[in-house]
Amino acid sequence: MTTAGRRPHSGRTYAFSLRRLSLCFGLIALVLLAAGTALKAGARAADDHPVAAVALGLLALAAAVLVRRRRVRVARTAAPGPSAPGDVLSPDAIVPAAPVEEPLEVEEPLAEVGFEAMSAEEFEQAVADLCRRDGCRTAEVVGGAGDLGADVLAVTPDGQRLVIQCKRYDAAHKVGSQDLQRFGGTCFAVHDAHIAAVVTTSEFTEPALEYAAQCGILCLDGQALTTWASTGSAPWTE
Repeated sequence: MTTAGRRPHSGRTYAFSLRRLSLCFGLIALVLLAAGTALKAGARAADDHPVAAVALGLLALAAAVLVRRRRVRVARTAAPGPSAPGDVLSPDAIVPAAPVEEPLEVEEPLAEVGFEAMSAEEFEQAVADLCRRDGCRTAEVVGGAGDLGADVLAVTPDGQRLVIQCKRYDAAHKVGSQDLQRFGGTCFAVHDAHIAAVVTTSEFTEPALEYAAQCGILCLDGQALTTWASTGSAPWTE
């Protein structure tokens, strides 16, 4: 019966062999005899030729040193070392660089912007920026040749279509009734405005304000524009 974990017996027996033991001791004796003979011959040759013996010894020592240096060089080559500039690192060896925080660009507050110093295009863009700041869903500059009086088109937070005409005039140039009449003829009929407004850096004449009141057009002069930019209160909500 074979016990678990124990190697089963093969049935072979290994008898003690005196012949094998004798052969082993004979080989050992021959090796020792050959070594002793070689040592004696070397000693005799050294006595007869001491210079040659010293030279052979030095050559043997130099050969041993060279072999040892070669082994050390091979070991250093096989060992991992710092990567050379041209080495390709594995993906696991690449350490991601720390993210560089870009400085935030802080725009100049609209309340501190000199609207009078702007060009006409810059003024239109500033008005569109005010609309976006105050929550308009969209606000784009559309002024140019053939704009039919609309410089900025926007959609207010409650979904109303806002049409604005921008007049960047100096203080001596007021917005007159003819300007309002031209805008009034297109803002509702052509641009389908729910809210129409004229924004200027200057002032309105009394006839212009009267016409605007009759047509329901908002008028923002330079002072009202500064208040809008400063307080953040959208004029179409008042």
